[in-house]
Amino acid sequence: MIKIIAVLCSLASPTNCHEQIVTTSDFAQVSVQSCLMGAPQLAEWMNQHPAERLAAWRCVIGQQAGRGI
Repeated sequence: MIKIIAVLCSLASPTNCHEQIVTTSDFAQVSVQSCLMGAPQLAEWMNQHPAERLAAWRCVIGQQAGRGI
């Protein structure tokens, strides 16, 4: 499983940031290469959430534990 985890910041309060799982390969076609290059799923998700700014993203392979995501 490949997860794309985005760090999103509110446009109204730029210091208010949080992590959000944008997609997992269980539900969408995500390869490691497309994730590292900024997967199209990330752009689509951002278009649906215009009140937030993408500060960063990372790709996580397998289950992530201990970070509440």
